Amino acid sequence: MNIIHQVSTSHKAIAFTFDDGPNPEYTPQLLDIFDEVGGRATFFMMGQQIELYPDTTRDVHNRKHEIGNHTYSHPFMTQISLEACEHELRETDRLISEVTGTPPVVMRPPYLDYNNEVDTVTAKFAYPVIGSVNGGTRDWEMPGVDHILEVTRAQIGCGSIFLFHDGFGDRSQTIEAVRILVKELTDQGYELVTVSELLQMAAS
Repeated sequence: MNIIHQVSTSHKAIAFTFDDGPNPEYTPQLLDIFDEVGGRATFFMMGQQIELYPDTTRDVHNRKHEIGNHTYSHPFMTQISLEACEHELRETDRLISEVTGTPPVVMRPPYLDYNNEVDTVTAKFAYPVIGSVNGGTRDWEMPGVDHILEVTRAQIGCGSIFLFHDGFGDRSQTIEAVRILVKELTDQGYELVTVSELLQMAAS
């Protein structure tokens, strides 16, 4: 069982990831932020949200960002049956494929709730399972822009994977923090890439 929180690479590259979308208010704001610097990100989307907002989902794909599988209904995967786990992933895989024409190739378990049994399910899809280095931001709790920045800045480095949220509730603090971080990092010479692009840079 292996959750990837950081990629070992000498490339000055970082992957921003966003969970629980798409969201018609906040996801487009993030797309604009990344457009401004020519960066790309990975959006771990929920099947239920894709059904609600297929146009936003397509926009993410059309603007060259990656879409990952974040299950259909956001359960604790270790607390449901393996059959239910597979259904959660398969249904979201189907929705992403139908809406964008491209199947997902990475996944993140909700709450990073994961064990060896769930791993046997994700292995059927050959998904790398993606974590993050900045979970302490707890950006979903609206802890303040400064807190989100402080915790994330402490984890800046080659191959870091950052986790934020664009779905559920007021995400304005996250948007503002990401706007600042994206500018700082690109000014420092970091390339902002998708998780799959970062994985391809491993050990190089």
